[in-house]
Amino acid sequence: MSHHDDFAFSHLPPQSEWPEFLFDLPALHYPDKLNCADELLGNALLYPEKIALVGSTRTLTYAQLAAQVNQICHVLQEQWQLVPGNRVLLRGVNSPTLVACILAVWKMGCIAVPSMPMLRARELGIMLDHAQIGAALCSDDLKDELLTAQLEFPVLKRIIFYDAPDDTSSLEALAQPKPVDFTSCATHSDEICLIGFTSGTTGKPKATLHFHRDVMAICDCFPVSILKSRRDDIFIGTPPLAFTFGLGGLALFPLRVGATAVLLEKYNPESLLKAIQDHKATICFTAPTFYRQMVPLVQRYDVTSLRRTVSAGEALPVATRSAWQQATGLQMIDGIGATEMLHIFISAADDEIRPGATGKPIPGYQACILDGAGQRVGPGVTGRLAVKGPTGCRYLADTRQANYVCQGWNVTGDAYEMDSDGYFWYRARTDDMIISSGYNIAAPEVEEVLLQHPAVAECAVIGIADEVRGQIVKAFVVLRADFTPDDSMKMALQNFVKETIAPYKYPRAIEFRASLPRTDTGKLQRFKLRQTR
Repeated sequence: MSHHDDFAFSHLPPQSEWPEFLFDLPALHYPDKLNCADELLGNALLYPEKIALVGSTRTLTYAQLAAQVNQICHVLQEQWQLVPGNRVLLRGVNSPTLVACILAVWKMGCIAVPSMPMLRARELGIMLDHAQIGAALCSDDLKDELLTAQLEFPVLKRIIFYDAPDDTSSLEALAQPKPVDFTSCATHSDEICLIGFTSGTTGKPKATLHFHRDVMAICDCFPVSILKSRRDDIFIGTPPLAFTFGLGGLALFPLRVGATAVLLEKYNPESLLKAIQDHKATICFTAPTFYRQMVPLVQRYDVTSLRRTVSAGEALPVATRSAWQQATGLQMIDGIGATEMLHIFISAADDEIRPGATGKPIPGYQACILDGAGQRVGPGVTGRLAVKGPTGCRYLADTRQANYVCQGWNVTGDAYEMDSDGYFWYRARTDDMIISSGYNIAAPEVEEVLLQHPAVAECAVIGIADEVRGQIVKAFVVLRADFTPDDSMKMALQNFVKETIAPYKYPRAIEFRASLPRTDTGKLQRFKLRQTR
């Protein structure tokens, strides 16, 4: 093992609790020694002058990207004395610098822990503590929340800020004089390189562990069989690189084939369409919400360069698929993935698409439907979606591993139905996760924050259907005596949530109640709230 710091390795679940892994495709047979950064930067030798990454303020060729990655490696090794296996938090909006930082962390054998830009100090602190993260690379304009988290969790000893032009201690200033070559760490294919955090049904984050071979496997499955990505492709989209959906679609997949990625720091439906037009993008990744919002605007822009549009992060309504196809002539590629699986594992493209169905297991993966007892059921029966392939669930020090893995299958928490032709049809979530505009929001986490407000005696949070966002967060609140259930109180509670956790998690709807439905033993009856909403 190359890792000198074995914290992550020693906190893997027992192998008896791992899912079964499949490596049926020849492309998935990786050598024992494998560093995914080397693999992804291999095109720097083949196409050094090809544009790799386009940001809002800078563009990097493959050669320039490789050089910057190597200079960052020198900073991490020489200034920080980081060793293989150390965890490094990455915090920033989508940009070429953030991609270079992730690759540098991998190249020197450390473990990248990307974080959502909107996370607050409270949420960052949970990540720091759980993964025992000692170092961070952070965009200068996002430093405040991280510094606040560091005060409470001093396990984070070192932070370097980037995009801080007047700071002589910035990453750019430290990296500029460093050599542009660096000998990568000789990592093994089954060593950990990535920790992806996701919220579970209890609201407590789960940390998913992924190997170097996992990173390469997602590059050699979905993009090959469904996207059919090419070197002349230009990738664009909205998901943050901290989401594995965004990390794959806007960094790993284009780098793997020597293509170009356009990284948008700020965007809305109109600016995304303009960027597609200006950069002549060919492949777009975003959530159904964005596609719905772009439909009435698309006629103002030339998007004829697009050949693939990918939807994931939430269920794709048939109406959205149809409206997008009518507006652009493009058949939407739907897909389901999971942080535990790293990227999309069920999808379909072109003539294989069936509107309303997510698709079939992509080559390299298998899927089935399980009943409550863990037994496979046939076509036409709704049950728990289960999947296996070259990637799978390994939680960091978490007893919930046993909940996700059943008899070798990864059980995603989605209720699906399979038809007689092997297509999978989404029915619902099987837990209390709310999916709004592609973001996963754990209801208990929002409840926990609301209960910290002095006016709140009791509360319950559910997701309710919304035409624009798929779902929105709705809170049922019982106020303490002497507090008035009016619009100003609603606004106060909404602002309180926004200031405590990521703003996208706040309850867009609040209903005041005199009491909440409970069983005789005091357990909340969420189903009654869903029935009466």
